[in-house]
Amino acid sequence: MRKLLLALVSATMLSGMAQAAAIYPLDRATVLAGSPFDFKVEFDGVVKPEDVKVTVNGQDYETVFGKKAEFVAEEKGKEDKVLGSALILRGLTIAQAGHYKIEATAGDQHKQVDWEVYTTAATPKAKNIIFLLGDGLSVAHRTGARIMSKGMADGKANGRLNMDDVPPVAFIGTSSTHSIATDSANTMSAYMTGHKARVNALGVYADRTPDSLDDPKVETMGEALRRQTKKSIGIVTTAEVEDATPAAVVSHTRKRGDKAQIVGMLYDVKPDVLLGGGSAYFLGKDVPGSKRKDDKDYIALFKDAGYALATDKAELDAAAGSNQDKLLGLFHTGNMDVTLDRAFLKKGTVDKFPNQPGLVDMTRTALDKLSKNPEGFFLVVEGASIDKMSHPLDWDRALVETIEFDKAVGVAREFAARNPDTLIVVTGDHTHGVAIIGTVDDDKPGTEMREKVGTYDNAGFPNYEDKDGDGYPDRVDVSRRLFMAANNGPDHYETFRPKLDGVFVPAIQNEKKEYVANEAYKDVPGAVFVEGNIPRDEDTGVHAVDDIVLQAAGPGVEGLTGYMEQSDVYRALADAFALGAPKK
Repeated sequence: MRKLLLALVSATMLSGMAQAAAIYPLDRATVLAGSPFDFKVEFDGVVKPEDVKVTVNGQDYETVFGKKAEFVAEEKGKEDKVLGSALILRGLTIAQAGHYKIEATAGDQHKQVDWEVYTTAATPKAKNIIFLLGDGLSVAHRTGARIMSKGMADGKANGRLNMDDVPPVAFIGTSSTHSIATDSANTMSAYMTGHKARVNALGVYADRTPDSLDDPKVETMGEALRRQTKKSIGIVTTAEVEDATPAAVVSHTRKRGDKAQIVGMLYDVKPDVLLGGGSAYFLGKDVPGSKRKDDKDYIALFKDAGYALATDKAELDAAAGSNQDKLLGLFHTGNMDVTLDRAFLKKGTVDKFPNQPGLVDMTRTALDKLSKNPEGFFLVVEGASIDKMSHPLDWDRALVETIEFDKAVGVAREFAARNPDTLIVVTGDHTHGVAIIGTVDDDKPGTEMREKVGTYDNAGFPNYEDKDGDGYPDRVDVSRRLFMAANNGPDHYETFRPKLDGVFVPAIQNEKKEYVANEAYKDVPGAVFVEGNIPRDEDTGVHAVDDIVLQAAGPGVEGLTGYMEQSDVYRALADAFALGAPKK
């Protein structure tokens, strides 16, 4: 009874204390044993160093961590506003698995967090991992891609996507550390570090200081592989290679827009194969098209480091047949053109970049290069523009991108069939609020396009054709086509038709800096005004909070099951590679 009373008194005293601002890593963090990370305690207001006490499982933190942290008397925010004092310990590692309770006090401030430090299998389960991510990939994208690519009759699909035969094993929660809503940076960062992050953050816990590059770091998958293994690393994307998803493999920044700095982080880790767009951030500031503010020429630096360079499909094919194991492919100054524009309509920037490879070409070349390493490899393949076309509500382009992504999944599955020591993961990073409602049938009578929408039994089946058997519809502007709609977006005009002249631009700014419906579509016959339901400072549709589907096959797949947070997926990947094996 006396112990119970003492415990109650202690709890009452603590509940009356003010909360310290934050401890990083946050509460319930999972930490790979031996993986470096930054430890930080933020206090509200200025405190004296002699008043600060930090314990780990009841012991002084220096005894457990073996290092002394730096005390920062005054952290400053914008306009030099004093935010408070802090304790920072960079590059901390914890070798011993177990539960860790961290408590920090200073005067009347108190904060407690709990971490789980975990180890992994003693020996690797997989030699290779191919992590295929469709950015923004939602269930509607899969369904639409299957119908558009394979067709449907008598209630059954006429064929299957490659991803249809990769078993679904888990639902994945995508929320950030500060919000249920999410973006591509914090979601892929969770996959690639095992730590949740804030929206826009990569490989860091977002702290209170304004500097985007000083936040507490956590180790990325790229860094862990370089530290622990001799495996090769590959990154393939249809976006800029310094965009959020590919950047998450190596990067540490609070702001995903730090693309010039991210190129430097890519160079530090040096993925063996790096393919995509984004050359503008590799070029020195005086080179036409450069977006850098310094003279660094990262193309030259990569070439000096032994990389072959490819700038179009012909050069990629030539590099694929060369003896150089390291390959840098930069096929656009920005994001690469989407498949519908690049391969069929010849729109977008195809006139400036006429010979861009596709995701399938890049994936196949990457696998050829990486598989030469007898130690194995880790490859990320991103179908980036599923998301980039879903934001502007351009569903035809988004579905064709999904078909291309699925073809890359097929290349990966073919490789895994020949190399059964390969784990394949197919997933998305977040969803979009999109669903297939039915069809639009031009042959229905009348001029009102809204009346041509078929729902329930009136929907019938679309009449896409694939006469050349390439897996893509010969045309997207068929007379009876899929009708997809988003549950969010700005004011816009729904035209009920594919946008053959270029990517849909649903809203533009007015003189009040508000986004209003783009009147370029107002006079399209049958167009309907759709009132938006998101704030007027947003110009496109936004991400949804729904769980995403994760599919996987191969050695180590047993670690991926049920409901998982994205940070849990990293643990399964690390276990497949034995990255946290206890050291003798």
